Amino acid sequence: MPPNKPYSFVRYKTVEESKKAYDTLNGKEIVDDLGQKIILYLNFVEKAQWKELGLQALPPGLMVIEDIISSEDEKMLLESVNWTEDTDNQNFQKSLKHRRVKHFGYEFHYENNHVDKDKPLPGGLPDICDSILEKWLKEGFIKHKPDQLTVNQYEPGHGIPAHVDTHSAFEDEIVSLSLGSEIVMDFKHPDGVTVPVMLPCRSLLVMTGESRYLWTHGITPRKFDTVQASRGHKSGIITGDVEDLTLSKRGIRTSFTFRKVRQTPCNCSYPLVCDSQMKETSTSFPESDKEASQLEQEYVHQVYEEIARHFSSTRHTPWPHIVEFLKALPSGSLVADIGCGNGKYLGINKELYMIGCDRSQNLVDICREKHYQAFVCDALAVPIRSGSCDACISIAVIHHFATAKRRVAALQELVRLLRPGGKALIYVWAMEQEYNNNKSKYLKENRISQEKKEEISNDTSVQELLVKQMPDVGNQDSAPSVPSINDFQDRGYNSRKVTNSKLPIHTNRTSFHSQDLLVPWHLKENPGKGKSIEPFGPLGSHDPGPVFHRYYHVFCEGEMEAACQTLSNISILQSYYDQGNWCVILQKV
Repeated sequence: MPPNKPYSFVRYKTVEESKKAYDTLNGKEIVDDLGQKIILYLNFVEKAQWKELGLQALPPGLMVIEDIISSEDEKMLLESVNWTEDTDNQNFQKSLKHRRVKHFGYEFHYENNHVDKDKPLPGGLPDICDSILEKWLKEGFIKHKPDQLTVNQYEPGHGIPAHVDTHSAFEDEIVSLSLGSEIVMDFKHPDGVTVPVMLPCRSLLVMTGESRYLWTHGITPRKFDTVQASRGHKSGIITGDVEDLTLSKRGIRTSFTFRKVRQTPCNCSYPLVCDSQMKETSTSFPESDKEASQLEQEYVHQVYEEIARHFSSTRHTPWPHIVEFLKALPSGSLVADIGCGNGKYLGINKELYMIGCDRSQNLVDICREKHYQAFVCDALAVPIRSGSCDACISIAVIHHFATAKRRVAALQELVRLLRPGGKALIYVWAMEQEYNNNKSKYLKENRISQEKKEEISNDTSVQELLVKQMPDVGNQDSAPSVPSINDFQDRGYNSRKVTNSKLPIHTNRTSFHSQDLLVPWHLKENPGKGKSIEPFGPLGSHDPGPVFHRYYHVFCEGEMEAACQTLSNISILQSYYDQGNWCVILQKV
């Protein structure tokens, strides 16, 4: 089947019946319920495999209450929203192409996913809502009276990207009333578990705790939802029972989402994805965008210029998941590798048009020697037309930006390059180098190194061993490729002076103890030219080459998803852990 295209399997009792259906229907033009002409393309298969979905539970803290209001109240609420009066008003959300939006109480600013709590909108919430909210409070469905309301109207086929409502903007309880038509809303945990939940017409969705703070929620843009066929099933999880599924045509849906604006910082139990708590624990350095830029210039840009040849000699093995992403893209796709290094991914799929860019002139020169299309630029300002790329990859790049703001700006630049529907794959180093009780390859290298050290006789120096090891280490993007500077820093070796004492120097092949740090790179002379460093004689009699330090911000679990969720025009398709990296695939919507 064509990659990334929807398809269905139809099962017949006999081979003869299925062949007759194939002969009759293959290539036939039909008209669907919406009046669109569709050509059926069929293939005959003797058997098809699928994974049976086990029973799922609603995300913790999630509740759906059916028939929360009467059909009369529904009609009054829908009629209370005047969609015509704001067409010339600055508050009218013209930027939201796929749905109509109105705000009451406080305006929600989509450019930063926040509200200005010092600037309430005149008029407060509509009067018609007061009696309904009081009733919900009395019956215990909600615990706080909301002071902010967002009304969204969705046409069939439209949706909203997966997101978490900003922690610092709103209190714990968020409730959404579905009017006009039922909808399936997808909830996704950071570990990738997705739970589709049916929200019937006139039902109330209540999100608290984990479901509000940790799980994303969104509506997939489509004109039909897959729902339970059995009549008794209304709200709740859509199960994977293939014998009890059918299609439901979407109608016009209007949602009334009520929130209470938060007046104090959020202190929820999910600090790694909480913007309030992340701000409080962020490092004091750098203190400005200018300082961040200077730090990157000294500890990223200049370093890669110096180590480009040696770095390239250790970067030759493509990672399977990245290869899989590139090979799944349709033939003829235009793909940009932002921060392409020596271009090891530019030639993976010959059916793609790939271009690379990197901040290092010397690394770009290496790409050109391999006859790849590459140029020099900054990842925050890529000279490619907006919306022109079918896909982008950013492998081991964004962790080199020194502030959260600059890391988000790098993500936004990737999204700018994508056409609607385009995808980006992003890899960054993980703080967690031991995950699900498995050590990353980065830490395993250290165990191998320690075992070899124990085998050294008394008259062999540690440096001699390290030099012999060097061709064999560091061929993965997830880990530094050099021995630790700490092993010989105190013995007079040529280490570049580290001017910024606020950042700790990492000991290679060990766990990370700080999110912002300097990682040593021990430069090997003349890499890839058939020459190796001579074995050391007496300690210190030969200079092993200079040691450089690269700045890194290593990401905690959930931090990359949280950064992506600050973008208003993307959907996170997948997030996963891959050998010491946190990885995200996002799509522009």
